[in-house]
Amino acid sequence: MALSRRQFIGRAGLFGIAAVAPLQALYARPARAQSFTVAGFGPLVPDPAGILDLPAGFTYRSLSSRGETMSDGTLVASGHDGMATFRGKGATTILIRNHELSPTSSTAVVAPNGQTYDPLCKGGTTTLVIAPGPERQLVSHYTSLAGTYRNCAGGPTPWGSYITCEEDTSTPATTSTVSAFHGYNFEVPRLAPGAVTPVPLVAMGRFNHEAIAVDPATGIVYQTEDRGDSLFYRFIPTQPRNLAAGGVLEAMRIVGQPQVNTKNGFPVNQVFQVDWVRIDEPNPATDTVRAEGFSKGAALISRGEGAFYANGEIYFVSTNGGTASRGQVWRYIPGATAAEGGTIELFTEPNNSAILDGPDNIVVAPFGDLLLMEDGSSTQFVVGVTPQGGLYQFARNAASTSEFAGGCFSPDGETFFVNVQSPGVTFAIWGPWANRVS
Repeated sequence: MALSRRQFIGRAGLFGIAAVAPLQALYARPARAQSFTVAGFGPLVPDPAGILDLPAGFTYRSLSSRGETMSDGTLVASGHDGMATFRGKGATTILIRNHELSPTSSTAVVAPNGQTYDPLCKGGTTTLVIAPGPERQLVSHYTSLAGTYRNCAGGPTPWGSYITCEEDTSTPATTSTVSAFHGYNFEVPRLAPGAVTPVPLVAMGRFNHEAIAVDPATGIVYQTEDRGDSLFYRFIPTQPRNLAAGGVLEAMRIVGQPQVNTKNGFPVNQVFQVDWVRIDEPNPATDTVRAEGFSKGAALISRGEGAFYANGEIYFVSTNGGTASRGQVWRYIPGATAAEGGTIELFTEPNNSAILDGPDNIVVAPFGDLLLMEDGSSTQFVVGVTPQGGLYQFARNAASTSEFAGGCFSPDGETFFVNVQSPGVTFAIWGPWANRVS
């Protein structure tokens, strides 16, 4: 049966709080001001277990936490990050989860069948299978990709796979801690029963990848890059649904504003036309993809992170964009064809850490709001954004200051899955989604 918040307190040791600090100390941390513009689902209710504060009526349970033994005999690694959900067999939900781990991390994603991209690297993905029904029971979990470097975010494809992205460009020439080139995307089929053979999607570019979002109308894959001087990219595949067959990588340029820095000075909700410049060397020996794009006029994005496609639009996050460096959310509307550049606008820029602090992963909820996972400097929240731009708090990490990551909804829209990255735990959250008020 589902764990209530009170029952979950017995497992609070996974956060180290049972032995390290009393709950009173956790709640003694200064709270951020309630300077929100809409009520959302109502005020957050303090969790007796000191794990997750949620609005009244919402319930959570933990799934696949660090150190648990998985179905394939390996241990759940730490560094839980980006995720996506898919429909599985027998009405199950398949959840594919990143592990943002470096070669020096204390845990590792292990492939029992030896299918490892770089044996010196510890990142990868794990797959969770969750039973249908109100209990959200974990059926199985296992390694699905291993030997990659800092799998931060990624995204689902319309053909039923997950693209996981490396957020590092190390090579054997730059560091002794790797034995292969890094900075690539990898594809994991949703029904893969175990660790897949890792194939780097070289033509999609070698850079500090963060997330992807696919336009199902064209098959074009949009990509973010997590650097202070990053670009926004698109990949036009040569063969639809076959990213490994190659294609063309391009970077976004704002028409009439070559090499513009979008970190500040852009008005909210003003639409700008864009076009795209071709990256001639998507797989350079050194980390120069963004330099090539910028030299051709591409726009700078300050730490591009989460990205999500919904209803003909792509939302992506600039984690430290904005005048106060607290974060921006951009909305890109693709053209009907690759020849049409599309438009971009700044959707929201709340320059106040009491409202938003370092948004990272993003998802468009079934009820139309954006949910932003914070990776800021203090208490971490899941922050909702209405279609009108109003903001509200949906969840609070009451146990630590570790970031939220990987937020996504089950295919039926009833369950919200999200990670707390450190020490590494995945939560299923459900409740009265129809009760959101403005």
